[in-house]
Amino acid sequence: MGQSSDVFRRRVGDRSFLAAVAAILAGLWTEAAQAADTEVDLELVLAVDVSRSMDYEEQMLQRQGYIEAVTDPEVMDAIRSGLTGRIAISYFEWAGPGQQRLAVPWQLVEDRDSARAFAAKIGSAQLSMASGTSISNGLSEAALLFDDNGFTALRRVIDISGDGPNNRGGMVEPVRDRVVASGIVINGLPIMLKPGGYSPYSIEDLDVYYRDCVIGGPGAFLVPVRDTSELIDAIRRKLILEIASAAPAILKAQAITPVEKTMDCLIGEKIWRRYMDP
Repeated sequence: MGQSSDVFRRRVGDRSFLAAVAAILAGLWTEAAQAADTEVDLELVLAVDVSRSMDYEEQMLQRQGYIEAVTDPEVMDAIRSGLTGRIAISYFEWAGPGQQRLAVPWQLVEDRDSARAFAAKIGSAQLSMASGTSISNGLSEAALLFDDNGFTALRRVIDISGDGPNNRGGMVEPVRDRVVASGIVINGLPIMLKPGGYSPYSIEDLDVYYRDCVIGGPGAFLVPVRDTSELIDAIRRKLILEIASAAPAILKAQAITPVEKTMDCLIGEKIWRRYMDP
């Protein structure tokens, strides 16, 4: 009996020792993987609406806005103001369900040359256009882009633009909440260049919809665009706010103050069913 107990204790001890070794090795592997990631001040996904409601001129103007903003001297100053003086950025296009594309993969931007290289990739990317408006799918897919992207930062942001409410795919609110709960901030650029009645799927108060249903996280904010002359400058100002090391102080003034929700976050789906159901 005593010998059997000794054998049992040795086996339990062996398993405990092996478990401890496995835990140590796992920790070392995790540290090595993290060490391989480049530390930046911000990981930023530019999530751009390419649905058919955005006509060719608007698509090109929107794209040109990001090209000019990334290389703007004030944006570069904002990047250099961070602790590391660099950010990681990607350019992601979205429309309806299954219509998402990483047009420009993650790139380190830390000086004028790297900013110009990223802007050039935006300019040379094939212009996409697809049907449907699924903000929910766009946010879900954009959030996945942060996984194993080769960078690490204390701040992760999805900068999403769009000209209409969610009308396809899953409901936007639960997706927004899951993305925010994972530590990602969602900022919005509601594009309101046309009157609300220009399309059966449009709404007048898109900025209110974005406030109530799309953006979220600490310091989340939106910059509405109501005229084509405002678009490029709005994108530039928005990037400065997102990037600057002084962002917490700036965003406190710019953030959407918590208010009672006034928008029906299913309005896009209801409009879609009204026109599409027989």
